[in-house]
Amino acid sequence: MIELAQNMQWWHWWILAAVLAAVETFMPGAVAIWFAASAVVVGSLLLVLPVPWQLQLVLFGVLGLVAYFVWQRYKRADSEISDQPLLNQRAAQHINQVLTLVEPVVNGFGKAVVGDSVWRVSGPDLPVGARVRVRSVEGSTLVVQAE
Repeated sequence: MIELAQNMQWWHWWILAAVLAAVETFMPGAVAIWFAASAVVVGSLLLVLPVPWQLQLVLFGVLGLVAYFVWQRYKRADSEISDQPLLNQRAAQHINQVLTLVEPVVNGFGKAVVGDSVWRVSGPDLPVGARVRVRSVEGSTLVVQAE
């Protein structure tokens, strides 16, 4: 292994970069791509000036780690709060809406009209036609109370 490291040429680093980029395609996670970038940098540096193999390995590791941690910090700083936090939570979008029961709530469960569909609701026993307000969601069941 040390013999391989001692004889690394610029094109070895570029091949390593291509392999790491391919690994990133099959195992995404934004880790291997940063080490691929550092391998490109080390290979490009070898084109310009001779660098001892020990420094090549150190540069590869340090550049890869620095790039990874810079990316992590950027990713955290860039994550914005969504303007539509309930986009993929359809049931939660109905909290605080007033609905009309189409089936009575008996033994804690009934059905109410929501838009053009009918949803299962849970709450106190109420007759058909009663107006209820959605208070929370349990799975796909709307928890309601009498309005």
